[in-house]
Amino acid sequence: MWEWVFSHEPMLRFGAFFVVLVVMAVWELVAERRQLRYSRRTRWYANLGLAVVGSLVARLVFPAAAVGMAVVAEGEGWGLLHQIEIPYPWVMILSVVLLDLAIYLQHVMFHAVPILWRFHLVHHADQDFDFTSGIRFHPVEILLSVVIKFTVIVALGPPPEAVLIFAVVLNATAMFNHGNVRIPRTLDRWLRWLVVTPDMHRVHHSVVINESNSNFGFNLPWWDRLLGTYRDQPAAGHKNMKIGVEHLQEEPPRGLGGVLVLPFQGKMGPYSIPFRDSTSEGPEKES
Repeated sequence: MWEWVFSHEPMLRFGAFFVVLVVMAVWELVAERRQLRYSRRTRWYANLGLAVVGSLVARLVFPAAAVGMAVVAEGEGWGLLHQIEIPYPWVMILSVVLLDLAIYLQHVMFHAVPILWRFHLVHHADQDFDFTSGIRFHPVEILLSVVIKFTVIVALGPPPEAVLIFAVVLNATAMFNHGNVRIPRTLDRWLRWLVVTPDMHRVHHSVVINESNSNFGFNLPWWDRLLGTYRDQPAAGHKNMKIGVEHLQEEPPRGLGGVLVLPFQGKMGPYSIPFRDSTSEGPEKES
């Protein structure tokens, strides 16, 4: 079975991506959380265009992708999990959880290192927040992310099946937790113990620096809670909070070309991890 899955991996990943994309688009139309500032047509052209360019560049530079690297690591016996005896089901679970931790740490690093923030800035420069924000990443960031994933796979040695499952889940949850969708407050509070919800991750896209330097998780919400980066609600409430990056509010990048050149021009803003914005502290609102 897995041989067939691996041989059709690109098609299966695209199929899962497309299904989640359609579901999220419909959900946003029928249960919108916030009114968008800009037209979907304008933003979707840039965001979806970035996703296409990034995917093509990643496949061109790294044809084997993460699953291919996992196959190589398995064949060579590389990685911690190949050195210890653990039942296969637990290896699968542990692999997915540790890969998720690696993505959390990678996300923190892209906020903490100035040169990396220049590229991650493209993701945060979106002044609206919907499911297409979850695929809005600069191609250079995508390439760097692939290199980091390869390194983690070689060091950890997860089964190729776990890497494929993680990749599919990561794409799906990235669109879900960026969704401009309403979820009942009680349900959201329960869900965010198991998965990063849109209301949880939206805080991370606030122009308030202390809020944007919180809630880094994509799949699992546990790392933010365990490592002290969890923030329950934005100070201004979800409907009133300002999305994006403060210094780009007046002149945000326009179109696909604008977001592609953004890391190479202008200032990047004081959004590194150590920076503290004393004006952002105050009572948190849930609305």
